[in-house]
Amino acid sequence: MFLNKIHHIAIIVSNYEISRDFYVNKLEFPILRENYRPERQDWKLDLKCGESGIELEIFGMKNPPSRPTHPEACGLRHLAFHVTDIEKVVEKLKEKGIECEPIRIDTFTQKKMTFFKDPDDLPIELHE
Repeated sequence: MFLNKIHHIAIIVSNYEISRDFYVNKLEFPILRENYRPERQDWKLDLKCGESGIELEIFGMKNPPSRPTHPEACGLRHLAFHVTDIEKVVEKLKEKGIECEPIRIDTFTQKKMTFFKDPDDLPIELHE
């Protein structure tokens, strides 16, 4: 295969400050870079996703168009993150005001999983 790995995942958010707080303070992604781009009148926030080397890019734009999440539509369906102890992570998120769906078993992998949503209703999966 000529593609080595995912370099980054980019998300456009409707409210930069709320999403920055969610991803940095609640999900605890470390900031790599944060820049205002005057030519585009938006913010670009690069976050470190664990030890994978993959970055999460958050773009804070003024009035981005909504993307449907229900019913499901073409495009990115959800983000999924591996965790070691799903119960511990769910409890930590609950303490930070983030409610997860009930933990269930993935019928194909037989691993525990759950979902929660970011401030723009983007589904985020935790997978053990």
